[in-house]
Amino acid sequence: MTSAPRPEAVRRGLRGAAWLLPAAIVLVALNLRGPIVAPAPVISDIRLDLGLTATIAGLLTTIPVLCFALATPLASWVIAKADPERAVSLSLVIVLAGTVVRSMPSAPALLIGTAIIGIGITIGNVVIPVVIRRDTSAERVGLVTGVYTSALNVGSMITSLGTAPIAAAWGWPVAIAVWGVLGLIALCAWTYGVGGRAAWLRPSRESAAEPLPVTGPIDQVLDTGSLRLGTPAATTASAEPIRPARRLITWGLTLAFGGQAFSYYALTAWIPTLLHDDIGFSKASSGASSSVFQILAVVGALGVPLLASRWRPRAIISLVAFLWLAMPLGLLFAPQLWLLWSVLGGAAQGGGITVIFIVIVRIVSSDADARRMSAFVQGGGYLLGSAGPIVAGSLHGATGSWTAPLLVVLVAVLTLGVAGTIAARRVP
Repeated sequence: MTSAPRPEAVRRGLRGAAWLLPAAIVLVALNLRGPIVAPAPVISDIRLDLGLTATIAGLLTTIPVLCFALATPLASWVIAKADPERAVSLSLVIVLAGTVVRSMPSAPALLIGTAIIGIGITIGNVVIPVVIRRDTSAERVGLVTGVYTSALNVGSMITSLGTAPIAAAWGWPVAIAVWGVLGLIALCAWTYGVGGRAAWLRPSRESAAEPLPVTGPIDQVLDTGSLRLGTPAATTASAEPIRPARRLITWGLTLAFGGQAFSYYALTAWIPTLLHDDIGFSKASSGASSSVFQILAVVGALGVPLLASRWRPRAIISLVAFLWLAMPLGLLFAPQLWLLWSVLGGAAQGGGITVIFIVIVRIVSSDADARRMSAFVQGGGYLLGSAGPIVAGSLHGATGSWTAPLLVVLVAVLTLGVAGTIAARRVP
């Protein structure tokens, strides 16, 4: 009887097919943002059919982002109880279930399905960085992270462009349900591809208990009373990592992620209206023009890993924040150059989330540490980010102009730059 493979064999086996893991992650990532934006192109049809108010319609975007924050502890618990492969599969199953429920033509089903989708995506948000950290070699982790964040934006772009034409032919319920096909494809690819391969290579209970060496880079120690900036370099994997809440770097990354998410969701929600008000674009033109902001994120997401091989993360965060600032400042003082500001801001927002994920991967010392850190940073960051559309919209409604909303976005971008640079100052 052959013995169960050792943990080292698991990692070598998964890394052996260099294309398999990134390809599967891309398919999964296409389902981690697209379902959120699917109702947006047909929201007027949905409101007309179901008699929704503007506030209820706005919840279709706000609910998933709130789930990213509030359901993160649940996601972390699920990942701890199941292995990462099963957690990814569960995430896709939940998103599929939510997609089916949401396509039923009733207001309660629409909101309940949206919440289910948000919970499923939250599990995926937390577990994918854990998988990347665990199963990707150190020299490729930045590239795979960039591919992942790029695929998030590609999923949004595909869904945004395709939903309206499908609705015109078959109605909005079909248009928002049809994207479940992407979920089915990803589920099959993951379960019978990466997940199945990992299950075949997974060590037995006895061999799994054998400690693994810590090979990843770990940030230096800085004692500050009862708090520490980093995790001390451990000589064995049995050393218990410091909990995220007791590490200053965690709070800095959470603030940085919150500044990134707040800016992104505030602008994503209101750029079409801003272009319509300040430049005079038609609603159709302003919607298409705002897609530049989404598409250019792919450039930032793939460009940051290239820089990460030469620059330290704090320098990259400073550059990202500098480019990000061009968006609110440019729209304030020269809105007619919106295309330039959208290019710079779009690349920056794609790079911002990527570099924060890269920092997380570099500083964690184990899979459990990666899970906790990813959950903490994303949970707190998305909680801050969920306020972006509401705050920007309220300020616009109260003042009748876009100056105050853009100034708030400016402050959020500065928070990303300052908090992120300070947090990453000791990360190699």
